[in-house]
Amino acid sequence: MKSDIPLQMLGGLTAREFLRDYWQKKPLLIRQAFTDFENPLSPDELAGLALEEEVESRIVIENGERPWELRRGPFAEDEFSKLPETEWTLLVQAVDQFVPEVAELLENFRFLPSWRIDDVMISFATAGGSVGPHFDNYDVFLLQGQGQRNWKVGQMCDSDSPLLEHADLRILADFQQSDEWTLEPGDMLYLPPRLAHCGVAVNDCMTYSVGFRAPSAAEVLTHFTDFLSQFLPDEERYSDADAVPVSDPHQIQHDALDRLKRLLAEHMSDERLLLTWFGQFMTEPRYPELVAGAEVEEEDLLADLEQGAVLIRNPSARMAWSEVDDDLLLFASGQSRLLPGELRELLKLICAADALHSDNLGQWLHDEQGRTLLCELVKQGSLGFAADE
Repeated sequence: MKSDIPLQMLGGLTAREFLRDYWQKKPLLIRQAFTDFENPLSPDELAGLALEEEVESRIVIENGERPWELRRGPFAEDEFSKLPETEWTLLVQAVDQFVPEVAELLENFRFLPSWRIDDVMISFATAGGSVGPHFDNYDVFLLQGQGQRNWKVGQMCDSDSPLLEHADLRILADFQQSDEWTLEPGDMLYLPPRLAHCGVAVNDCMTYSVGFRAPSAAEVLTHFTDFLSQFLPDEERYSDADAVPVSDPHQIQHDALDRLKRLLAEHMSDERLLLTWFGQFMTEPRYPELVAGAEVEEEDLLADLEQGAVLIRNPSARMAWSEVDDDLLLFASGQSRLLPGELRELLKLICAADALHSDNLGQWLHDEQGRTLLCELVKQGSLGFAADE
């Protein structure tokens, strides 16, 4: 996607203009971002997903057994018939991993790194349905799929913003409205992180929320240091070979902190390890249990592909790649592989293509390293054979 081409889904802005002026800065309302939008999923189909064990779902009832009652799925089929007529919301996470037509929506957001995209959550709400005023710590695009929803935005928030006392929901106790819009099917609202917002269904409606991964500083430090510790020998410790006699043995001198900082900096600044951890962390699947591999021999895989078999990416898998000196790193579902630079085009193909087959793989089927990589990805579960039509 060219960064200097005006995009209808961004209201005529180019990707470069949107990122410069709005991304992580201020909201943007785009009327008819998707003209003649066709809802790829019906409310009944969404409810059907919420019955499944492997699907993450919730129902929020504003005036249930207690204010803002939260129920977690999977749900029984008769549970929906017992809900009130109005003021409730069903939310289903990662629908893109279960419905290919929903996953196709993400192609419109490829001006952003694919490894930053988290999932497409879909909500169905009856008239008056809402999850209350709240804020998210990540960017989100809210695409109206069916019916009408009224959105209000307010102040920027942080961890000190007062919340209502609630065991499960982070509802703002103080919402200071600044703007308000009602979205029709095809309209889309972009919201930057930490901006207070509140959506209320005008009538029965569906909203598609494209959310983005944004690890917190705490997550980065905790997970990276855990990863880093795997490579450090036990004998590598704090040392003070340059110590001098102290006047007060109970005082921690600043030169001790300098030694400690040097110890940390020596390892925390290792760019290769940081890249390896980051790529693995950002491609970890939301549902690892759905990334299950299949045992296959390389010669059998080659024969199947030459006979017309098609490989597709597991909908729950995530992939990305990067450069390391003259080599490449492929990240697939939380794992990494160091590969030679001559596989660059194959890596790009594996990460981007909807399907892999003899036509687009071409010469790579006759490349020993290429065949081995494809076989490893099938065994890992990031790639799998397409079902016969």
